[in-house]
Amino acid sequence: MASSEATPVEEEVTECGLCRNAVSSFCRQCKVNLCDSCIPNHLRAKSKTGHVIINFTTKYDDDDSCYCESHPQYECSSYCKTCEVPICLHCTAHKSHQISELSDKIEELIKVIARESDKLQSFRHQLETVLDHTTKQLSSLPSFYQKRKDEVTAKGQEWYRQIEKTVKNLHQELDDLKKENKAVLLKQKGEIEKMIGTAVEMIRKATNIQTSKNVKQMEKFKQEIAQQETLKEFTQYTFPTFHECKIDGHYLQTYFGYIEKMKQRKMSLSENKFIPDTDSGRKVLEVPSVSSVIDTGFPANKNSNRLYGMTVTDDQKVWMGGNSYELKLFDLQGHLHRAVTTTDQGMFICMYNKQVVYSDMNNKGVKKISDDDTVVTMFKTGDWTPVGITGSASGDLLVCLNKGDQSKVVRYSSTGTVLQEIQYDSQCQPLYQYAWYIAENVNGDIIVTDFKKKMAIAVDGLGIFRYTYSGKSNDDDHSVATDSVGHVYVTEYKGNNIHMLDRDGRFLRYIIPEGGIKYPRSVCMIGDGEMIVGEEKTGLAKRIKFLEEQYRFVQWLPV
Repeated sequence: MASSEATPVEEEVTECGLCRNAVSSFCRQCKVNLCDSCIPNHLRAKSKTGHVIINFTTKYDDDDSCYCESHPQYECSSYCKTCEVPICLHCTAHKSHQISELSDKIEELIKVIARESDKLQSFRHQLETVLDHTTKQLSSLPSFYQKRKDEVTAKGQEWYRQIEKTVKNLHQELDDLKKENKAVLLKQKGEIEKMIGTAVEMIRKATNIQTSKNVKQMEKFKQEIAQQETLKEFTQYTFPTFHECKIDGHYLQTYFGYIEKMKQRKMSLSENKFIPDTDSGRKVLEVPSVSSVIDTGFPANKNSNRLYGMTVTDDQKVWMGGNSYELKLFDLQGHLHRAVTTTDQGMFICMYNKQVVYSDMNNKGVKKISDDDTVVTMFKTGDWTPVGITGSASGDLLVCLNKGDQSKVVRYSSTGTVLQEIQYDSQCQPLYQYAWYIAENVNGDIIVTDFKKKMAIAVDGLGIFRYTYSGKSNDDDHSVATDSVGHVYVTEYKGNNIHMLDRDGRFLRYIIPEGGIKYPRSVCMIGDGEMIVGEEKTGLAKRIKFLEEQYRFVQWLPV
């Protein structure tokens, strides 16, 4: 049985319109196909419009008309969907095929071409944006690197001043010791000279009396010379010694600073993902604005404290803990989405593997809230009380632990395996008195606020001391947070402000929003140029915009 499906017409060889040879050219005026041998005869033929001979393969390039491949002298009026070619009224071979109006096909093609053209236009604009940024980066390259050199030079000059000050202090100490040393030696010299003088006098008397026969004088001198004091011991003074410390180049650079290498980040042009350039000149708003306020509704204790810990989820919601055995999940508009009963107050919480984790001080452990709102113990901390807690870029948990007068930071795996302990500096002195809140910076620094020392203390990822920051008023430092370019933010509880530092702990400025903040405790970054700050006594969480609008690519790489 023959198939009822129509089959495409086999491709035919286009012939010359004057003979049966293969076509090579086309007369645009006469609309006739020509072979090479027929061109001279055709040009000699009379024509009212003349002759225009063009290459057959390009005959449609500059002509809006669509001529039939099989019948070049006729314009196409239909479209064969089976063969996917335009046809004219004389194309009888396509009668059994699926035919549509040529205008419908043209309209379809115009839509496709317009859509692709729009995509290409968008792609061009995106490339121009990247080109503009790359060009600006190139033009700012000399000034940028000179600025970095100036920073290194300034650090070196600071060290020179510190070294000169140290040398001056040691010189002064030596001068003072020299005076003290001279004084005691002169005193000792005088005492010894006096004793020698007395001994010489007694020896002279003893020599003279030995020739005398006066027994009474001899008896008297015998008692006198027997009572003469002799020196059984004396004090020997040694000169001071300069104990030169060996300079370790690696240790020196750790304290001096280091150059963070150029970063590369693959970014898709189809995604509007921008992050701020670290040196884009982006400024902090003179008066940061409060875009929304969330009333957490936590009750007050006897000290009127309500709101404690906060942490931000990937989908821009905020878990909050306060003066109750409950954690609450709010969106940034203040709508409550979840409320979970816990085994301790939510003073110290963080996000870890997309789940909220908190320190259970009552039961000395770290716990998480599962997807079904049940509390799961991750691991115990022995006889140490866990407080500040944060996830790290390495996928571990950093926890502040306190026991009596001891304090430390411990890096745990998800199963509670101790991976690292940070407790002492290079001189074996305790780093912390009472580690409180904790955050990890983009360069790997671990920043801890110390409740008793009233300062922020930073170490690098290896636990080597980096810097301390005690603020301008040495007031209470509570929570700490960092942003995507390495800035550090510390809340000053009684000072009612937030300190903005660079990644090396240098003060940049205060963040005080319009209307102010009262008793700020917890702080979290919620996006580019925005933070959310919790007021402990009011129970309000304020969303603060503090950076001016400005977005740039860091670097674009094809994906």
